[in-house]
Amino acid sequence: MNDLDRCYRILGIEPGASNEEVNQAYKDLAFIWHPDRIPQDNLRLLQKAQEKLKEINYAREQLRLMRSRVAASSRARQAAQNASPSYSSSSYQKSRDNYTHAYQEQARKPPSDYYQEPARKPPSDYYQQTKKPASDYYQTQTKKPASDYYQTQTKKPSSSPDYYQTQTKKPSTDLSGADFRGANLSEKDFSYRNLSKANLSNANLSDAFLHRVNLDSADLQGANLFRANLLHARLSNANLRETNLIGADLSGSDLSGADLRGAKMGVNDKIMVRLTGAKLTGTIMPDGSIHS
Repeated sequence: MNDLDRCYRILGIEPGASNEEVNQAYKDLAFIWHPDRIPQDNLRLLQKAQEKLKEINYAREQLRLMRSRVAASSRARQAAQNASPSYSSSSYQKSRDNYTHAYQEQARKPPSDYYQEPARKPPSDYYQQTKKPASDYYQTQTKKPASDYYQTQTKKPSSSPDYYQTQTKKPSTDLSGADFRGANLSEKDFSYRNLSKANLSNANLSDAFLHRVNLDSADLQGANLFRANLLHARLSNANLRETNLIGADLSGSDLSGADLRGAKMGVNDKIMVRLTGAKLTGTIMPDGSIHS
């Protein structure tokens, strides 16, 4: 069983399910395994709920990444098809009409006109015009080597990377300093975006995709990050006071210097946040202690 099949199985849906089906399955399972629905004195079930939340977070993220890669590949193929040259019937008809017009102009002249011009010059004059040796003719005509011609014609092939980058230019990912105070951003995808120094205080970011997002020095005080995916996110010196981080995945993230005072990270001293491989140097923990 490959990893994608396992992700579908974790969410209890068939392979190839739509994005809506994936999200609905995720919401159903997250509701079932929500820590608030588990008896607080049952540590075994609380631990199991935590593991289940991690599993379904991972499964949804992998399926989202797979769909993003498929969509990007489809856009690239479409751009390649749009860039290929096409010949319209109108351009063909225009060139055909030009040819017909030129032929008709020549046909209007009487036959005698074709011979009058050459006959006006005596034979001796004709030969004087052709005193230039044949070698000079070829030197004049071939001064430009064939390689120069091809270099001129092929300066920028349509298949060059620059061409496609221009045609498929991506929108800016820079949202540094943006004001999202109190905004409802639930389930929004900010993966790989630059949100450094952004104001996200009291924003709803539950179930949001924040994979590898840059939140350095951002203000997230009071934000709801329930079940948010913050894999490998940059949160150094971020203000995370009084945030709800239950069910969030912060694996591999950089929390150095971040302020987590008053943040909700678990139930009854049971941590419900995934911090595998996270950098916590100088992080102010929820109880006010500084992580060494």
